[in-house]
Amino acid sequence: MALAEFNLIKQFFTRPAQHKSTQLSVGDDCALLSVPEGDELAVTVDTMVEGVHFFPDVPPEQLGYKLVAVNLSDLASMGAEPIAITLALTMPKVDTLWLQDFAKGVFALVDKYQLDLIGGDTTSGSLTLTVQAMGLVPKQQALRRSTAKVGDLIYVTGTLGDAGLGLKIKQGYSGRETEQALQRFNMPEPRIQEGLAIRALANACIDISDGLAADLGHILSRSGLGACLVYEHLPLSTAVMEYMRHTEDWQMPLVAGDDYELCFTIAAEYARQLSIDCTCIGVIEAEQGLRLTRNGISSIFNNSGFEHFA
Repeated sequence: MALAEFNLIKQFFTRPAQHKSTQLSVGDDCALLSVPEGDELAVTVDTMVEGVHFFPDVPPEQLGYKLVAVNLSDLASMGAEPIAITLALTMPKVDTLWLQDFAKGVFALVDKYQLDLIGGDTTSGSLTLTVQAMGLVPKQQALRRSTAKVGDLIYVTGTLGDAGLGLKIKQGYSGRETEQALQRFNMPEPRIQEGLAIRALANACIDISDGLAADLGHILSRSGLGACLVYEHLPLSTAVMEYMRHTEDWQMPLVAGDDYELCFTIAAEYARQLSIDCTCIGVIEAEQGLRLTRNGISSIFNNSGFEHFA
């Protein structure tokens, strides 16, 4: 016998509240959150559609994890502390085993960051998953895309291109040391702590979801500035470098999406105070456009990353 909607929610997605801002969670028409004096509420939403954002054979635990991770990554990019999420779940049928594993993935990050699933919706249809995430940030301290300054150094956390390589592997590429790439593609780690650590230091920030060139391009466009990147300074894993040697696809780390690392700009004097794992890859300039220095040759880089409806 199929589970009714409210029984489904109660069985798989109802938990005691963990965060002090959650005043009322699942069970009423609305949830209630308190926002401490001096803070602002940061809100983001992301939708994943089967066949567009994920393959039909993705294990549901990985799917639940990634769905939450990509939203927490948005909060990280603004230096916000996550407090709660809502979940809208559209699925063709009720599969209790699938839901059990999916919920396990969702709550892996919910519990890790001690936030709450405070509500949402379930309905019938093609598999489509939406999470809205909320976080707190002190007033006037949220990191934005529009506030880069000429002379800022450009940093990225972690390594680039691993998730892109994971996608290539799913599409048939075969190489060595591919486990990390698949892990990064299937279960990215939102850089929450890094976002909090740079909040008082950085000028502008974005998470790398559509590719470094495209996402840095958003900072440049919103700030009315340009940049120069040094290709040899890009932090790359051994597996990504091997992929490029085999394929000569040197642009992949610049355009591949789903890394969910942070790209931020920071004045040189504050860069010395950074205490996180990050790499300087370039500098913000007054002249608009993205320039790339590779093998000692500088040129305009026009290739962008993933874009819906393109």
